[in-house]
Amino acid sequence: MAEPAPPSVASASNNTAALSVEDRVGLYRTMTLIREFEEQVQRSYLEGLVHGTTHLCNGQEAVSAGVAKALRDDDYVSYTYRGHGQCLARGMDPEAAFAELFGRASGVCGGLGGSMHLTDIDRGLIGAFGIVGAGLPVAVGAGLSAQLAGRGQVSACFFGDGAVNIGAFHEAMNMAQVWKLPVIFVCENNLYGEFSHILHTTPYEDLVIRAAGYSMQTEKVDGNDVLAVYAAAAGAVARARNGDGPTFIECKTYRHRGHSRTDPAKYRDPAEVEAWLKRDPLLLYRAELIAAELLTDGDAEEMTIEARLAVKAAADRAASAPWPSPNEDFMAMTFVQ
Repeated sequence: MAEPAPPSVASASNNTAALSVEDRVGLYRTMTLIREFEEQVQRSYLEGLVHGTTHLCNGQEAVSAGVAKALRDDDYVSYTYRGHGQCLARGMDPEAAFAELFGRASGVCGGLGGSMHLTDIDRGLIGAFGIVGAGLPVAVGAGLSAQLAGRGQVSACFFGDGAVNIGAFHEAMNMAQVWKLPVIFVCENNLYGEFSHILHTTPYEDLVIRAAGYSMQTEKVDGNDVLAVYAAAAGAVARARNGDGPTFIECKTYRHRGHSRTDPAKYRDPAEVEAWLKRDPLLLYRAELIAAELLTDGDAEEMTIEARLAVKAAADRAASAPWPSPNEDFMAMTFVQ
């Protein structure tokens, strides 16, 4: 059984000192929004509103929230089909996100992309990718663009542990390091590539070993500790903006649900699941904020209720939105081609 990651000791821990009380509480608010959004997605799927598949990120909220907090509005972000968390952390409108999942014209992609392809260029969300690892070369291209533009932008790329075994991963890592591109490689290591435990496909669980092969700066953090994730990301972003090249951040985390909507995840040891559920990132951070007297139990419950009601209202409005017309679909597809 894979044990939960121990508390992180990130080398960039001093970066958290710059966070205000509002920032710290805001991280919890973001994580709560993501959790409640994903719970509503599941309910909406069971109601027959979601067309196509969905991949929920329950349990991995700290990675999205922590990294997003370290980025500027003009930075680039690429992510996977399990990317709802990254989109919300970057400020995507939940109603427009639900509308996209429901295939409605008011969705962020006009209802044509669905859950696996939420994209919002205005927020630097340059692409969700249904093919494992497909976002890595795109992130490198965005990093090259940022380097040439000279505006201090960075490119953050989220991917799962399974992606480290494909050729595009190695090509992207090599190119980013050789050219010292401002790319932040964020590996969400949740121990499972679809239905396979990491040790069935990779000879070790600590994936920073892969980055060492490219002499790349690395950080291995507890991906369920939002402040540890933020600290590592802030340090990586600072190095990238300073021209010091890319960083590989491995976030040890765990998805609470199965791989996708139809996966009951019975291949996982119940004891493993129970151990990780005790390290739920929301529970951990909530306790930390309460201990620091930055939040009360009542405050936290109020945030949860507010988020739950807000996403329910957003989903209801999205479900009432019009469908794209066939002509609009055709024109959009023609334009993309």
